[in-house]
Amino acid sequence: MTVNSNDEGRTATKRLADKVAVVFGGGQSVGEGLGNGRAACVRFAREGARVLVADRSLVSAEETVRWISSEGGDAVAFEADVTRESQIAAAIDEAVRKWGSLDVLHNNVGVSLAGGDGELTEMSADSLDSQYRINFGGTALACRHALPIMRKQRGGAIVNISSAAAVGLSPFAGYKAAKAAINALTEQLALQNAQYNIRVNAIMPGLIATPMAVETRARTWNKTREELMAERSTKVPLGRAGSAWDVANLALFLASDEANFITGECILVDGGRIHNRI
Repeated sequence: MTVNSNDEGRTATKRLADKVAVVFGGGQSVGEGLGNGRAACVRFAREGARVLVADRSLVSAEETVRWISSEGGDAVAFEADVTRESQIAAAIDEAVRKWGSLDVLHNNVGVSLAGGDGELTEMSADSLDSQYRINFGGTALACRHALPIMRKQRGGAIVNISSAAAVGLSPFAGYKAAKAAINALTEQLALQNAQYNIRVNAIMPGLIATPMAVETRARTWNKTREELMAERSTKVPLGRAGSAWDVANLALFLASDEANFITGECILVDGGRIHNRI
């Protein structure tokens, strides 16, 4: 693995010093560029967190850990498929066993086009079920297992990755519905767990240049990566697609004590696209 030399996000103050974070989807899809989950793991580690990098691909999780380790951070890789509750629970238990607490849960797993998504009338029942299990069920189950630990600690932060598709027109019915459910779950859990000093927020990324978003669509629509990126950039008022760092920077803020009076929010990171309705 080539270690990215990008220094974005380095600060003198460690905003997650001594905190323990579990990131589901901490590897990334194969392809050019940086995924949201990997970027979040690196940002958390740079700010002092001990990070359990959970991914269905242990190889990909280990690549993230090597990056973190090369910078002096503390991280371990863990193989976990979010459609299997036992593996979700095992990942969370391992973080607590190894480091003694669970301060941050970051749910970053998602699939759309690669999972057979599209207009509802064109989707099979199996594809619809898969969209639910991966895009909503995994997040819900991770929260289910994390909350008792955080309640006992009387504190914690959960950051869910939703999507701008949840609040705007989308060609992908399964993904949109599942991510809208993430928003509803985020609000529900935030209100139910505020008494325990647990904050729950969600991020709604727009057109972000991740391997999952770009490579799959380029292959499916028979376009080059450059052509697809150019098309996506024209849809964003800021004139460019976002990067995984844009999403990770907000995840870091929401996970940190700097956001200690923010809960139940679903925040767009989309360069203004949804508000512009294009």
